[in-house]
Amino acid sequence: MPTLQWIGKEKVVSHHHDVAFRTLEHQYGFRAEQPDDTSETFSGNKIIHGDNLEVLKALLPEYEGRVDCVYIDPPYNTGNEKWVYNDNVNDPQIRRWLNQVVGAEGEDLSRHDKWLCMMYPRLTLLRQLLSNNGAIFISIGDDECAHLRLIMDEIFGRQCFVGDIIWQKAYSPRNDAKGIPTEAEHLMAFSKRPGWQPNKLERTEEMDSKYKNPDNDTMPWTSSDAFASDAATHQGMVYAIQHPFTGELIYPYQGAHWRYEQNAMLSYMEGWCPYELRDLHDDGRRAEVCGVPKEQVRPEVKAIMLKEPLDVSREKAQAVYNRGQWPRFYFTSGGKGGIRRKTYLSNVEGKLPTNLWLHTEVGHTDEAKKELKEYFGGKSPFDTPKPTRLVEHILQIATHEDSIILDAFAGSGTTMHAALRLNKRDHGMRKTILVELMDYAERITAGRVRKVMTGYDYQGTKKETLYAKKLTVTALKKMGRWLGEANNVMEMFRSDYDSVKMQLSDNTLSVVGSKAIKGQRDGLGGQFDFYELGQRLFTDDGNINEEVGEEKIRQYIYYTETHDPLTRRRDAEYPYLLDYKDGTGYFFFYEQDRQTCLSLETLDKVVKKADSYVIYADTCSLSQEMLRRLNIVFKKIPRDINRF
Repeated sequence: MPTLQWIGKEKVVSHHHDVAFRTLEHQYGFRAEQPDDTSETFSGNKIIHGDNLEVLKALLPEYEGRVDCVYIDPPYNTGNEKWVYNDNVNDPQIRRWLNQVVGAEGEDLSRHDKWLCMMYPRLTLLRQLLSNNGAIFISIGDDECAHLRLIMDEIFGRQCFVGDIIWQKAYSPRNDAKGIPTEAEHLMAFSKRPGWQPNKLERTEEMDSKYKNPDNDTMPWTSSDAFASDAATHQGMVYAIQHPFTGELIYPYQGAHWRYEQNAMLSYMEGWCPYELRDLHDDGRRAEVCGVPKEQVRPEVKAIMLKEPLDVSREKAQAVYNRGQWPRFYFTSGGKGGIRRKTYLSNVEGKLPTNLWLHTEVGHTDEAKKELKEYFGGKSPFDTPKPTRLVEHILQIATHEDSIILDAFAGSGTTMHAALRLNKRDHGMRKTILVELMDYAERITAGRVRKVMTGYDYQGTKKETLYAKKLTVTALKKMGRWLGEANNVMEMFRSDYDSVKMQLSDNTLSVVGSKAIKGQRDGLGGQFDFYELGQRLFTDDGNINEEVGEEKIRQYIYYTETHDPLTRRRDAEYPYLLDYKDGTGYFFFYEQDRQTCLSLETLDKVVKKADSYVIYADTCSLSQEMLRRLNIVFKKIPRDINRF
């Protein structure tokens, strides 16, 4: 396979391994329904301010292999200096990084070499974050499209190429452009693994006929399974829900878990009557569902239980059933049967998308600028923003209703806006992570998201074409007549508009009326957490940076051992236990104020219910023979902690 060579390539191809792992520091949480409450929301939506190379590395412990869709709009490298995020990669922070990584050669790099050095390690980390069923979409112009295709072939594999989508970014070509006017841009699409298929669009009437609306909901739906498979790896989503009509406890069937996270399920159930979380001490029953021994099931997962007596709850639930528009999870047989999930017509398959996206379907750049002007006092902070409809179209074909979405060049936050809008339409629970390097991350990126979540007042200008005449060679003979008609139209509508002007553009004589408008946009709801890039986990001398906190150290170590996020919290009974996976118990014997030793005396801290053990400690007094006999792998702190 042909590969692309450039100055500095050998320095950056494996640079992602050398990027220091840093923590993410929570700054505040935002809730649309409680905008003044800035506590942490744990919503899953994140806006992170920091260098995306380091942020992507910091996201690995929680998100490696979990992101279903990446959309990025990186610098196009046009040489144009006017963009807020310099698109010729001359931003001081990026230049400083290039000089540190590439060394003296960095001063001699061409514009294209610099761009490739900047993009390569970021694309490598983005691939690690993608799920096996995930795909990445990259907006790019002609300057770097060919280079991007070659390095994507190298990083993702040519067999994972999905398509080079052409987006018609303008609704009319520029007549003042030199050469061939640019009317379109590229969307380069690659998948994590070969064989990826996009979701389908627009269904036929015959396909739609199976979807009904027995409860007078906002759109037709069909009945679907309330559960998803793989309970053993989703133990926090295995618990009981009390039936509001019968009072029975409903557990997922063997090997399954509830479709959504517990806070979402609690919200759906509260659509029937008041519910609360309650500990039923049912680890045994939950272990049966998960297919694991009782001692290995995740402890202290509470059930969703009726908050009021059954007869009161039943009466309230019956009122909801009689009223109609049942919650997303509903009960069959007049409310007395099992639990099912609504799958809405808007979120199911139709026709396959093509590689030509017209502006009439997904929007254009002028539309995008008008959107931003609404949020930022009539001025757009970006020259070339992307319309929300474009990103929403990507999410329609590349995500499902509970996908995780990542945008590492977030700009004004269009990607989270698109996800919120799509969630509103199809009742989805998509989560979005935005990463923005520039200092406007809070003011512009988070600022826009706050507005679209809560709603906002807007003002703008509405323009209408009142008269138009195409000036062909034949029409020019009657120019006096057309000017007279245009003047008559101007006089007729002058009182209806703030201004009425005659103009000549694209060989068309037209009269355009303009009027100032004000209005209110309804909020989409939702919440997010804002983070800053935090401290490094390791100091320059290789020791653990204890200022980051023990919990983050524990999460890092468990991830490097298992490549799974650590969900188990430290408790007083087993303080050194991280968790179990595939028959191995992982332990971190760590105390900030003293050294720890794996010895005969401290072995009682090891819960003996695994086939083998990986134990971290400062020292070990057990012999190699005893370690082998007990199936223990000892790792020394900090020497043996992996630097991924």
